[in-house]
Amino acid sequence: MSNRPASLSLSDVAREAGVSLTTASRALNDSYGVSAATKAKVLATARRLDYVVSPDAVRLAGGPTRRVALAVPHLERWFFGEMVSGIETVLSAAHFDLLLYQVGDADDRHDFFTRLPARRKVDAVVVVAFPVDQHEQERLALMGVGIIAAGGQNADYPYVCIDDYRAGRLAVDHLLELGHRRIAMIAAHDPDQPGWPARSGRSAAYVDALTEAGIAVDHSLIRDVDWGGLNAASAMADILDANPEHAPTAVFAHSDELALGAIRTLRRRRLRIPDDLSVVGIDDHPLAALTDLTTVHQSVREQGEIAARLVLDTLNPSPTADGGVPTSVTAPVTLTVRASTGPAPDRRRPTAATADGPSRREHDRPTAEHPQET
Repeated sequence: MSNRPASLSLSDVAREAGVSLTTASRALNDSYGVSAATKAKVLATARRLDYVVSPDAVRLAGGPTRRVALAVPHLERWFFGEMVSGIETVLSAAHFDLLLYQVGDADDRHDFFTRLPARRKVDAVVVVAFPVDQHEQERLALMGVGIIAAGGQNADYPYVCIDDYRAGRLAVDHLLELGHRRIAMIAAHDPDQPGWPARSGRSAAYVDALTEAGIAVDHSLIRDVDWGGLNAASAMADILDANPEHAPTAVFAHSDELALGAIRTLRRRRLRIPDDLSVVGIDDHPLAALTDLTTVHQSVREQGEIAARLVLDTLNPSPTADGGVPTSVTAPVTLTVRASTGPAPDRRRPTAATADGPSRREHDRPTAEHPQET
């Protein structure tokens, strides 16, 4: 915890750094007219002293900043783009500006959590889908601003997320209802974001669903890989190679991108989907509909919009009917059945193939989407 004196002021920072009050203010606000060396010295002094710009001083200088910081681990992935888009739609309509910070690895995160409190250029911070450790929580607490978690949470902040365990159960229970008993799982982890609860929730759902069905968990059918479709493709190949005589009849992937990677391997090995092996994912990525992938739908953009409204409620509380302010929202998930899942091989009705074409089942197998509400 910080031993920073309660009366610490900008004048103290300026004096310790050996600069004028004006120069210290400009350095902390990233303004023009300050050399890089001087700016670095002032910022280092502020960090050493755990100096945080006073909210009262910000108001006296011109009121709230009307800025919100978004800390996002990845910008290139669909999930994060959708989340940021939803947040931006609501906050821009409320005349707030967004400051986007990419915190993809340990160095980025250290820089973000070290520098932001000293500058205090925002009214709120939205942490998008990564766990915040104890030290980072302490740095955020120094700011005295609203903190919102979007896409999951592991701290006591207002948040919006889905129930990852529920999503996993929808996927695996669907396969069990189709008669599958050898179900593989491709889980994913982000080496730069350890401890994220989505992975543990979806994996726990897989284990519990099999156990409740009286099926022993076969670890030769499980792979945990770094995020990405190519890694999932390799994982699917490993699972097949490890079980040449007793292959799985279905695979549950923690995301649609992983599911599509698995599908690439199955197609390259001339395995038919779902006749030889069914595939289900989670997310309802735009490519899921284009590839007829059965998946568990979540509205990521809507979660972003909810996160933005939580920001606005935190800054300007508007009590609900029972007198409270909403502090958490669990968004719904639904199972969307498409053509990548079907009955287990021993559950299928025999259909004779004609001499001049595929079997009747190949003609009759539905390809339309059939959402099932939870």
